[in-house]
Amino acid sequence: METEETKSSRERSSFLLKNLVRGLLWLTVIIGGYIIAKKYFQFDLKEALGPIYDEPTIIYSIFLGSEVIFGIIPPEFFMFWSARHGDMDLYIQNTALLAAISYVAGLIGYGIGSFFNTTRLYRTIKKNFLGKVEKQFQAYGGFLVIVAALTPLPFSGICMLVGAVKYPFRKFLLMALIRFARFGVYAYIIWQTNSF
Repeated sequence: METEETKSSRERSSFLLKNLVRGLLWLTVIIGGYIIAKKYFQFDLKEALGPIYDEPTIIYSIFLGSEVIFGIIPPEFFMFWSARHGDMDLYIQNTALLAAISYVAGLIGYGIGSFFNTTRLYRTIKKNFLGKVEKQFQAYGGFLVIVAALTPLPFSGICMLVGAVKYPFRKFLLMALIRFARFGVYAYIIWQTNSF
């Protein structure tokens, strides 16, 4: 007979796997779309970004804003920008910085949830964006941070929710570090496909 702990572990694994598959499908769509746009529609990233293409500070600022606002621009687009010079060392530095910015965005989210959880603004965010995530947090607890760090779930939003319930900060910091693993794997895949 299945114990409660075994059932819970199985449900967590299933939830993580489902979201990992969703993330890989999304990554495939983004990469496929980018390759098709480049090959068949002469898409040029430099032309699309215009004057900010060679302005890393602006690009990183946009990325930070996007990550804090629940990842409205997928990080993969910024990884394509990071590969623009075709220099692997520079690409590694850029994507490591993107990962660090994403991690910091999670910390900002935690801080917003922790310090502003009684404000009208937070209640509005919670009502409009975090409803489904709150149910997932009730089901999976802190494990949700790991899932969000690895998958397309809104990392910063989940960090905000975790901060709002005063989840232990040290535990949160350690779990959120897995965000670097996601960026590492995705950056490797994008580097390999960027030559197409």
